[in-house]
Amino acid sequence: MVAIGSKSLSLNEVASLLFGDAELTLDAAALQQVEASYSFLKAFSAKKLIYGINTGFGPMAQYRISDKDTFQLQYNLIRSHSSGTGKIMSPLHTKALMIARLSSFMQAHSGVHPEVVELLKQLINKNVYPVVFEHGGVGASGDLVQLAHLALVLIGEGEVWYEGSYQPTAEVFAKLNLKPIGIHVREGLAIINGTSAMTGIGLVNLLEAKQLLGWSVVLSAMINEIVEAFDDHLSAELNAVKRHEGQQQVAAKMREILKGSKMVRHRPEHLYKELEEEIFKDKVQEYYSLRCVPQILGPVYETIAQAEKIVVGELNSVSDNPVVDHHMENVFHGGNFHGDYVSLEMDKLKIAITKLSMLAERQLNYLLNDKLNHKFPPFMNLGKLGFNFGIQGVQFTATSTVAENQTLSFPMYVHSIPNNNDNQDIVSMGCNAAVITSKVIENTFQVLAIQLMTVLQAVDYLQCQDRLADFSKKVYQEVRVIFPKFIEDSPLYKDLQRIKEYLVKNMPLQF
Repeated sequence: MVAIGSKSLSLNEVASLLFGDAELTLDAAALQQVEASYSFLKAFSAKKLIYGINTGFGPMAQYRISDKDTFQLQYNLIRSHSSGTGKIMSPLHTKALMIARLSSFMQAHSGVHPEVVELLKQLINKNVYPVVFEHGGVGASGDLVQLAHLALVLIGEGEVWYEGSYQPTAEVFAKLNLKPIGIHVREGLAIINGTSAMTGIGLVNLLEAKQLLGWSVVLSAMINEIVEAFDDHLSAELNAVKRHEGQQQVAAKMREILKGSKMVRHRPEHLYKELEEEIFKDKVQEYYSLRCVPQILGPVYETIAQAEKIVVGELNSVSDNPVVDHHMENVFHGGNFHGDYVSLEMDKLKIAITKLSMLAERQLNYLLNDKLNHKFPPFMNLGKLGFNFGIQGVQFTATSTVAENQTLSFPMYVHSIPNNNDNQDIVSMGCNAAVITSKVIENTFQVLAIQLMTVLQAVDYLQCQDRLADFSKKVYQEVRVIFPKFIEDSPLYKDLQRIKEYLVKNMPLQF
């Protein structure tokens, strides 16, 4: 059970809600504060001009709304902004969005009625996910469009994903005996004015990026192993003199993975002795994609760590406007809904993951190009050269996918377009940044699946299973269960999907 409101949520707690069996509960003391915030705002707003309660929205805030229309104003806001388009967000992303919005409300600075947080809790625990579209928000007055679709469901309208299909909200609520929220003061504006869509997707991106980093470290270690690379580029001594934690962590993990390997070579045993050759058959140093893994993946490690700090901070923040402070007995107007913090971190994260995919593609190319490795047949072809094709076909897929990642890595953070009659004159595009990062991550899982497929074929070509480190051998054995060795050509797309699912479901390392 994960209690929301008692303390800051951690990324691990979010993971337990998203991928584990954990349910959430609302901390009783925090719930009392939500009630106090609502009661204060209801009393405080009487006969005062407060944005979004008795005024229009955005550039129409100059228009006063009569008392008889204030409730309808909130419904109008929700319905008019339920205008998303494009792909429907996955249930996983939508659940993370809901957790982020609930976390913000439980800070008790939004003035919402307690029934809002109670219904959100029930929807999350009962796996009822509003239909929310990827396109719509510009991430400045928050994720207005995405969160409007959440609000639409909370008032009992729109559609939800439940038990494997899209269904009308009203029907699912009736089935589960759930009651829609009512409008009490500012529920419409409070629900849609925040960064919870970009934050929710960002949390999922972080968890999946950690998974990718772990697998990239594992596969990089295994490639160094099967090509019998020298071990000094992974040594603690070499990496200690480069003062970056990420590099040192990656090198340490690679040493841990390769512990007990009978294939990785120790340089003094081969080159630190008197040699008579004028030209050496072996390379004195490996190609950069093998030798510089700690220096390449170290920045990825540190980018993920920084992104986690910022996005988890946003998860535990109040991101709507105005902010209700019942302790100070005041309402503060500002811009906590602006998504620049998340937008910038998502852009940095997608650039880092794109670089990770580029490393995987270069390592793959090294394994498939016999003129580079001087060890394996062209395209890791275990059949008849010229007649069979080995990994040749899937290499095209890897190259194409990495190229798409490179294009997608243009930052959204610097792509502001003024809108809303220039009221929103500089925006974050944070949800776009998070969605595109998610696409880069999805692509990279596909590339790593191709890389892992190739590594396994290389192990079988060398027949070196018994010389592998225990860690490498375990990965080899587990994946060979779902992807047997192949010699004759056959369609590989289903194998790739199974390997990708294995990568997604298994966390190889804990940093």
